[in-house]
Amino acid sequence: MPRNSKPTSVPGLFQEEQTDMLEKSFQEAQKERAKLPVECLGIAFPNDSARREHFLGLLAEKLKDPEFRKTEGFPVGKDEDILAISDPPYYTACPNPWIGDFVKCYGTPDTADSTYQCEPFAADVSEGKTDAIYNAHSYHTKVPHRAIMRYILHYTKPGDLVFDGFCGTGMTGVAAQFCANAAIVTSLGYKVTADGTILSEETDKDGKKSWVPFSTLGSRRVILNDLSTAATFISYNYNAPVETKDFEREAKKILKEVGSELGWMYQTRHTTEDGMGEINFTVWSEVFSCPHCAAEIVYYDEAVNSVTNGVQDQFPCPHCSATLNKKGLTRLWDSYFDKPRNTTHKLVRYKPVLISYEYAGKRFEKKPDAYDLEVFNRIEGFEIKEWFPTFEMLEGERKGKDGYHLKGITHLHHFYFRRSLAAFAFLWEKLKGKPIPFVRFFMQGSNLGFTKMNRYSANHFSQVNRYFSGTLFVGSLISEVSPRYSMTNKLKRLAKLSMPGVRGQSLVTCQSTTNIQALPNDSLDYIFIDPPFGNNLHYSELNFFWESWLKVLSHREEEAVMDKGRQRSLHDYQSLMASAFRELYRALKAGRWITIEFHNSSNNVWMAIQDGLEQAGFVVADVRTLDKQQETYKQAIQKLVKQDLVISAYKPATALVERFKLESGTTEGVWDFVRNHLRQLPIFVAKDGEVEVVVERLNYLLFDRMVAFHIRRGVMVPMSANEFFAGMDQKFSCRDEMYFLSEQALEYDRKRLTASKLRQIDLFVSDEATAIQWLRHLLKEKPQSAAEINPQFMQQLGGYSKNEQMLELTTLLEQNFLRYNGNGPVPEQIHAYLSTNWKELRNLEKESAALISKANDRWYVPDPNKAADLEKVRERDLLRDFDNYRNSKERKIKKFRIEALRAGFKKSWQEKDYQTIIAVAAKIPEIVIQEDPKLLMWHSNACTRAGVDQ
Repeated sequence: MPRNSKPTSVPGLFQEEQTDMLEKSFQEAQKERAKLPVECLGIAFPNDSARREHFLGLLAEKLKDPEFRKTEGFPVGKDEDILAISDPPYYTACPNPWIGDFVKCYGTPDTADSTYQCEPFAADVSEGKTDAIYNAHSYHTKVPHRAIMRYILHYTKPGDLVFDGFCGTGMTGVAAQFCANAAIVTSLGYKVTADGTILSEETDKDGKKSWVPFSTLGSRRVILNDLSTAATFISYNYNAPVETKDFEREAKKILKEVGSELGWMYQTRHTTEDGMGEINFTVWSEVFSCPHCAAEIVYYDEAVNSVTNGVQDQFPCPHCSATLNKKGLTRLWDSYFDKPRNTTHKLVRYKPVLISYEYAGKRFEKKPDAYDLEVFNRIEGFEIKEWFPTFEMLEGERKGKDGYHLKGITHLHHFYFRRSLAAFAFLWEKLKGKPIPFVRFFMQGSNLGFTKMNRYSANHFSQVNRYFSGTLFVGSLISEVSPRYSMTNKLKRLAKLSMPGVRGQSLVTCQSTTNIQALPNDSLDYIFIDPPFGNNLHYSELNFFWESWLKVLSHREEEAVMDKGRQRSLHDYQSLMASAFRELYRALKAGRWITIEFHNSSNNVWMAIQDGLEQAGFVVADVRTLDKQQETYKQAIQKLVKQDLVISAYKPATALVERFKLESGTTEGVWDFVRNHLRQLPIFVAKDGEVEVVVERLNYLLFDRMVAFHIRRGVMVPMSANEFFAGMDQKFSCRDEMYFLSEQALEYDRKRLTASKLRQIDLFVSDEATAIQWLRHLLKEKPQSAAEINPQFMQQLGGYSKNEQMLELTTLLEQNFLRYNGNGPVPEQIHAYLSTNWKELRNLEKESAALISKANDRWYVPDPNKAADLEKVRERDLLRDFDNYRNSKERKIKKFRIEALRAGFKKSWQEKDYQTIIAVAAKIPEIVIQEDPKLLMWHSNACTRAGVDQ
């Protein structure tokens, strides 16, 4: 149908009753608001339009600077397109030149005498994804803002500067601004007093509940950054002020115009009466041919069960009755002239098989009839005059995994049926010059639902946004939705939202987090990030649809992902994340906290994150879980863990760092670090009435943190593990195997009375170190003979690493523990156990024959002084094995002792023999290095010192 011909009238299509009087009133209100004066970054403007015009002019000049365009992560796009979606200084679709001004205007200087002191947020968090604001725009992954609020309230005060360098949809900004909303804060389970004090519920030593103040009501300012222009555009709209009534009217007006212009495309004849219905969606089915008789097979007609609506794995050919399955079918293709590319193109054949429509307020379904087929023919010949993106699809892992190119899809416009492309292009064109960016946000959020990725499922009531999140999968059954059906209900939901945005509270920038030069040193009060998850999501490919319509694309070189399609390895990911963490460390104030929300099932990616943190200088203090309650599609099909991990780490205080420079390499430097680190750790954590062990307070983890602190700063570690353990017992208070400062121990003792029991840590034996740890735990509670230990030990060996050389139990015992052979007094460790568990052995002298007889042949955990002698013997054995690995002629060593590698790496580091570390690491499977935090630490630092690429 020619565009200038009148379409058939469809009552109610995209229309809403709207009187001239109301429209006039709406326009007058807009004009009055436009006259209000505003202030921005300390500059006064007569109105917001003047503010926008002023900063757009400055940004236009800045874009002409070639050096500015060299900023890491600068997006791919023309100046006019960047300016078209920017709202400077609050949001620029490129690196934001006003970051420094924002910090200067609203930040507070870092002072050496700061009294800031805060433990990590040591509670597991569970928040769902059903919040209306959370669901205002789809994205591949995001953390619920209500969960982030708990962290922001814990770590900051009103007015503090929060940063998110991988902002995604900007939920950190939403959370920061909602910290001023008493009703939402209360809904998290807190209380808010009249003066704005926020209280959390705690249990005292008598088991009584009380409310304790911990934060203050008030908005925190936030800087949001992402490499993706789509992400920053979404973040800006989530955090900018929205006049919902204005938005609703503008959106309805555009939908009405689409209905007037293209409504004829979404009409169908009612089957029983001479009337026209409004199409909700059209189901398209892929068409194949039978491999036996070559006859045409419409997949929907044969594979979908008409009773259950389920898709059958096997079905008969309607022509030759042969049993078929989808994998055995042959695709059929249609050739056509692809005008945007000025060439002939082939796409797999799809056929319309079902139309869902509304007539007289009721829903009906029908097979396409002659009228519908005629309309489809008209649509195919319809000229789309509006612009639409025709970019070639990006190379990457999603292309290889989802295989859309196998259906002939090579360019973005191939993902749309022609009717959907015409409708969305018309909608997008109508957005030009609209003063309300949230309308574009609304339209953009519906885009993916217009593509061929929108799967049809008869057993789902709604066919809106039925694409698989995190993929570019195109199925054999597709729902092509109408704009009215797809967008009307969402418009109603968005119009009811109370968005948190306030001018001046947030600033959005688009660049790489690896280098944000405009962000001053030591300027941020808190950082919350949800970084890329290794190989889980490929953002630039997934965001390509949104960014193509915006005409501004992500710069992919700085994208921190693993991607086989682009030969991007774990090392590439690790290097970029390490650079990002160094930048975050630079900008965070000393003594302040960073929270990393992380989801990945791969140990090597998890270790890469921790290694990058420690390389930057952060010290990890706690790891918890965050349950977002609903699993994603990728979690379901890949069986990934449902709960995300949350790492709490801090930037050491300036005073500690300065003292360490003077004390480095001395025992006093060790204990200074430990004292400061203990102050940063949770004192008491309880769950369901049980005390949880704070694993970071265990002596072996404290030793690991101390070693890492020294190594990352290029300083020699001045004591062995057993010397460290002995010192811990002398200098600090031990409770339930955890170590505390004296004042912390008093608080722990007081709170310990409120819990019924201690929740034990589950120990899993996977290598020599964990086997020793398991034996230590076993023998500390109950010294026993090798014969008693052996059957228990054998049950623990199922999870041993395939590369780990498994030692005999006797070897492990001889190198790490002591055995009482009946000579001399019974050791205190055995005596305490026996006298506690056998009445007849109580109050006996340690030389008693009865006691000696019962104690004979039992293995026990030695005290630190005797353990030091054992450690020297064991270390000699480990280094002997390491020398064998170093001198081995094998290209790859298949079996080895990881403990020997650790000991050898440590000795080589002390001798500054970095090449030995690098050379031996090359003989070990890379995955072993990547999944072991100690080996990874020695190796990455050796590479840095030697100037070698890892």
